[in-house]
Amino acid sequence: MTLVLPPRLTASAEAIRDAARRRGLTTVQLPTFDVPGDLRATNLHAGPSFADVVAPKLGIVLLEAPAGWLTELPGELTRRDVRLTPIGEAYAIRHPVFVKSPNDKSIKAMIYADGSRLPGPDAVERDTPVLVSEVVRFDAEYRLHVLDGSVVAASRYAEDGRLSLGTDTVDAEKFGADVLAATTLPSAIVVDVGRIGGDWAVIEANAAWASGCYVSDPDRVLDVVLRAAGPAAAVGDHDRRFLRN
Repeated sequence: MTLVLPPRLTASAEAIRDAARRRGLTTVQLPTFDVPGDLRATNLHAGPSFADVVAPKLGIVLLEAPAGWLTELPGELTRRDVRLTPIGEAYAIRHPVFVKSPNDKSIKAMIYADGSRLPGPDAVERDTPVLVSEVVRFDAEYRLHVLDGSVVAASRYAEDGRLSLGTDTVDAEKFGADVLAATTLPSAIVVDVGRIGGDWAVIEANAAWASGCYVSDPDRVLDVVLRAAGPAAAVGDHDRRFLRN
């Protein structure tokens, strides 16, 4: 097995690379987005822009949650109003909202004072889908790496909107199990959850092949990454509906 990595590595990506090497995998860090003609690789860990260029050339397919997955959850799991809409319609919003792209970073995830502050039609097509959310404040935020419907690694990554790493994840994992029982996701995925006051809520789902591990066990995270971005021939029936286009 060979794991392909992008030109620049975060500390998290380095931890996953080192876990792969300990396991006996070959790791290849490409200096650019160009794929050497003789490269043969089975898996990938990188951001969307790199993955979208490199993965198809290597026969690697990518798993991700459906764009509207968060909007389909019941209110008791989200604790806020969330909708998927074309950015052209979001331009008409005249109050503060949190807006992000569903499965990449083309629209910066942040609070916008109103829809006029979003990237304009000169920068993005009007039919580009965005997730528009009611503005809430999460007291603490946690990342859950999920494999085959179970949380296999977890980390706290923020408190009061600021980076704060920790391993106090028992309650987050319990809530994650409730979420996983109530929905359908790829066999390998990341789910971020958090606390709003005394309530737990889903923040979002992220592609495991593009997500950091914070202080989660990188060996367990690696298991999720390898499933989330692997050979097309290895994709099971359950995951075929979750392939990134």
